[in-house]
Amino acid sequence: MKDSDNQETLHGVSNFPLAGASALRGGASVRLVPPQHWAWNIVVLGSFALLVYLPAKDMFGAQGETKDYLALLPLLPKGIGITLAVTVCGSVSAILMGLLIAFGKLSRHRGVQIASSIYTEILRGIPLLVLLFYIYYALGQYLHIPAFASAVLGFGLCYGAYMADVFRAGIEAIPKEQGEAARSLGMTPRQAMFKIILPQAMRTIVPAIGNQTLGMVKDTSLVSILAITDILRVGNEYATKHFNYFETYTYIALTYLILTLLLSRLVLTLESRMTPQLGEEKLG
Repeated sequence: MKDSDNQETLHGVSNFPLAGASALRGGASVRLVPPQHWAWNIVVLGSFALLVYLPAKDMFGAQGETKDYLALLPLLPKGIGITLAVTVCGSVSAILMGLLIAFGKLSRHRGVQIASSIYTEILRGIPLLVLLFYIYYALGQYLHIPAFASAVLGFGLCYGAYMADVFRAGIEAIPKEQGEAARSLGMTPRQAMFKIILPQAMRTIVPAIGNQTLGMVKDTSLVSILAITDILRVGNEYATKHFNYFETYTYIALTYLILTLLLSRLVLTLESRMTPQLGEEKLG
């Protein structure tokens, strides 16, 4: 009698859905949404709601109230455009520089390896803000470099030092047999690198590049010291003119937040296409 009761109890317990990524109910797979997905949705919706609510409150408020958010809103599109332009151009230059330095570190020539390592050690040790000052103001005494070009060059040199090791690690993760097999088919070392090795390495390289790009979006706030009208520069000029620092920087912070969150979702989508199984787990 006890054995039959225990069997019924065990059978009943087995009918409960297991806690995990998915559960089977009626033959169908039920996926549980990861907490990170819920957090992303909540923060995005909350930030977007505030971005809409604050100017709307000024629009429908009393006549005597200040219209700080409503007056700042038309100024932001230009700043967002400049911020995205610096991010895209800086990312492209950093990727090219990182790939070049990575090839240098993987070179068979000892001198090229040392020179590439010296570059990364120097650029990693100099803060990005100091580098921007040096390119625009210090070198500006001898070379006329526009502010936007100085910003792109600074981001390319600084982030290129970090992306170099990203590319190097991704390339070294590919088994050497891949290159040997390509060369046995008559490919040159350059063809084997760009047609066989590098495309496979991009599966591990893309997530790291995406994280670096997200960091670059936030670091673009530093270009305001070069008189570039990015998001922060627009906010600084408006707050200095109207003396409403709390309202201005609250809205600026929300703008950076929603921009970064949307770009992070874009990076995860791109990553999911490169590595479908890993991407599905992260996207939920």
